[in-house]
Amino acid sequence: QMTVAVNGIAHIQLTVNTPELCIPFWEKLCHFLEMKTLVKNADTVYCIGSRTGIMVVGVPEGKDKRSFDQYSVGLHHLCFRARSEQDVDEIYQFVIEELKPKIIHTPELGGWAQGYYSFLFEDPDGIRVEFNFVPGKGHFGDSGRLGPQGDGPASDYSGRGFDA
Repeated sequence: QMTVAVNGIAHIQLTVNTPELCIPFWEKLCHFLEMKTLVKNADTVYCIGSRTGIMVVGVPEGKDKRSFDQYSVGLHHLCFRARSEQDVDEIYQFVIEELKPKIIHTPELGGWAQGYYSFLFEDPDGIRVEFNFVPGKGHFGDSGRLGPQGDGPASDYSGRGFDA
């Protein structure tokens, strides 16, 4: 059977309780990431560029406003892929100086893949956002889990790495 490789994710839409806080937060972040505003009103901002799109929309009238819970059905977090560790560090500096969010962890090496470097923070409604960099081909590299000499798919992830 034929397969198709997609070209990434075209856009992500986030629904927020406090558009008055989240729209400026996300628009400022998107502009720093070389994205441009395509749509903006009191309840919506949609920015495109850098091979992606982010739309932020306030909870529609008549719908219940609930706190974001990353362990409920739906979005857990979103992660942007940076081109270098230096880019991760520069984005982190912008985020802490300009957006002043709740930081979950500062830039650090993690266990998702060899050389995985990332930081994690929350938007004003608590939606978690990560920026990462993985050198080379990551899990698809020669010694990566899914590379020619790799161990193949893991059965578990412990936070320190993947287990058989």
